[in-house]
Amino acid sequence: MLSHPAHIVAQGFGSGLSPIMPGTAGTLFGWLVYVELTSLWPEVFTPAVWGALIVAGFALGVAACRRTGTALGVADHGSMVWDEVIAFWLVLLFIGSGGWRAQLTGFVLFRFFDMVKPPPIRHFDQNLKGGFGVMWDDIVAAFYALLAMALLRVMFP
Repeated sequence: MLSHPAHIVAQGFGSGLSPIMPGTAGTLFGWLVYVELTSLWPEVFTPAVWGALIVAGFALGVAACRRTGTALGVADHGSMVWDEVIAFWLVLLFIGSGGWRAQLTGFVLFRFFDMVKPPPIRHFDQNLKGGFGVMWDDIVAAFYALLAMALLRVMFP
């Protein structure tokens, strides 16, 4: 991980090196960072700033995951979790101040869709290669999680 800065980013600052469920560990890391930064500096980490960080983080992730995947010899190596971090930040951004229950629901739904990979997530996962492919399927999983949350809010106001 320490052989190149791209590996540090792609592997979620070490969270992707978890021997058990690295994608979940990366998502938990992303959740912790989001909550801590938003709590410590709410005047700095506004929704607009988070939106900009997500866009920049996505672009950085494309490059970092491409380089790390090449170095590891596996395009979407399990230790690369920056895609989970950025996608879950997107979920948290749209949940807003829904509280810890909403965040937990978003976490469970995001992990479900990221692991199960219903269509078209599986298609993107299998057919889009390189850093963009690594990052994109998780963005679609985030969209599914947000859609499911919206449906739950309508069904159970």
